[in-house]
Amino acid sequence: MTELTYVTGNKFKIFSAKKILEPLGIIVNAKKIDCPEIQADSIEEVAVYSSTYACEKLGQAVLKMDMGLVIPALNNFPGPYTKYVEETITEDGILKLMEKEENRDAYFLEVLSFKEPGKEVKLFYTKTEGKIALEKDGEYGWGYDHIFIPKGQTKPLACFEDEERASLWASGGYEQLAEYLKTL
Repeated sequence: MTELTYVTGNKFKIFSAKKILEPLGIIVNAKKIDCPEIQADSIEEVAVYSSTYACEKLGQAVLKMDMGLVIPALNNFPGPYTKYVEETITEDGILKLMEKEENRDAYFLEVLSFKEPGKEVKLFYTKTEGKIALEKDGEYGWGYDHIFIPKGQTKPLACFEDEERASLWASGGYEQLAEYLKTL
């Protein structure tokens, strides 16, 4: 079995990674460290910086993931500023910005960044498509889960408990990562 150090303190990220990767023969070990999160114009830049920092600090191969909510009707905002927007204007602010928008399409872009000492960063992408709800709903999850309706669903993510909510996220990036790790 291959082991992977996933640098994050987010329990849901660990839960999702284990659910996808462990059946594929990859053991996921969580490691929380203080890792600076830069502000940049792309989700990739943030992910690459974070994985490089964590790899150098720990002296071992690591996985970091950065995610952004992308809303085409808002010129792809908030994108790499997703966390900042959540902490400032919150999902209520996003709903306010979307009030007059007919096109409510949105997606989460997850950038998995795998960094080994002395090697280039490898990036793997997952795109979970959906739309922005008209109002907040649900009692599970947090933040954007209350306003993001995954493709094929009629209710926001926050209306689903952890196990079901995890199954509504796309998993392509993790599967690509698993294939890559098998080549090492």
